[in-house]
Amino acid sequence: MANRFVLNETSYHGAGAVKELVPEAKGRGFHKAFVCSDPDLVKFGVTKKVLELLENDGMAYELYSEIKPNPTVENVQAGVAAYKKSGADYLIAIGGGSSMDTAKAIGIIINNPEFEDVVSLEGVAPTKNKSVPIFAVPTTAGTAAEVTINYVITDVSKNRKMVCVDPKDIPVVAFVDPEMMATMPKGLTAATGMDALTHAIEGYITAGAWELSDMFHLKAIEIISRSLRGAVDNTPEGRADMALGQYVAGMGFSNVGLGIVHSMAHPLGALYDTPHGVANAIILPTVMAYNAEATGEKYREIARAMGVQGVDSMSQEEYRRAAVDAVKKLSQDVGIPADLKEIVKREDIPFLAQSAYDDACRPGNPKETSVEEITKLYESLI
Repeated sequence: MANRFVLNETSYHGAGAVKELVPEAKGRGFHKAFVCSDPDLVKFGVTKKVLELLENDGMAYELYSEIKPNPTVENVQAGVAAYKKSGADYLIAIGGGSSMDTAKAIGIIINNPEFEDVVSLEGVAPTKNKSVPIFAVPTTAGTAAEVTINYVITDVSKNRKMVCVDPKDIPVVAFVDPEMMATMPKGLTAATGMDALTHAIEGYITAGAWELSDMFHLKAIEIISRSLRGAVDNTPEGRADMALGQYVAGMGFSNVGLGIVHSMAHPLGALYDTPHGVANAIILPTVMAYNAEATGEKYREIARAMGVQGVDSMSQEEYRRAAVDAVKKLSQDVGIPADLKEIVKREDIPFLAQSAYDDACRPGNPKETSVEEITKLYESLI
């Protein structure tokens, strides 16, 4: 079977990368942007940095900011209606995963109107046409939605997140500018950074991993491990490295899948509105320990990439434990809670476990699992 790899047509990296947005739009003959950005980014002037670039060059746009942290079916449907009225011919997504996921869903539905109910996009939907062109400007270093073929929408009626996978939704151009991320508060920087580390580790050990994806994931683990603490302290070097590290992780996992860390985190976001990165960070070490027996020698390379010394002289049990401990230490250092006691209600665990088992990320887990085993994993964290 052939291994497919899908990436952006173009990406710009480094301080000032966002200034290439207008030349790219003009060069592609675009006339009016439909800008998706969340209310907080608008309120704190982050979105304005991009809007001013458009305004200064006389480029037309319409702003859509009715986006929740875990975007809903209704958010998307309202956005589709607004896009149709706007006269826009391309999308600009400014923000984290929420803005980008909303833009992806809008762009797909506009060119594939038979999916306007949104819920039919879950999984690998049989869309026929590419999305409306999307320019992606990440303001968090975590989701890598600017380079992935995935997006996640919450179905409030069922208290669950829908994972949608479609190579036709990938942004055509990504502008990965650490200066757009400099205003992130410490908590958000930590959470999104641990989300990126989860992408890299899960992508490295997922059932679909292969040599090309391994290359991206190991490098991403190395970059994130050395830079997340600095990014949380808002150092320019830390911000720049995290912007790159999370993108490199996205290049990999988008093409090979994830595992049950993500499938267990998604129901927490749907039911409790738990920040996705926080949920991933709490769950990751426990699931790493659970998966260890199915990972061969890969935890040795994870430990090495995270800066653990002497891994070549360790036994398999020792380097597997060292990899898990290194993740726990990083998570602790950046202020992530150690468990789900303040989040999960015990009576909700049956629903959470079934939702996690049904999640589109679960089949990628390197170890076969069950609702019963996922139940035990949740229980061990409260």
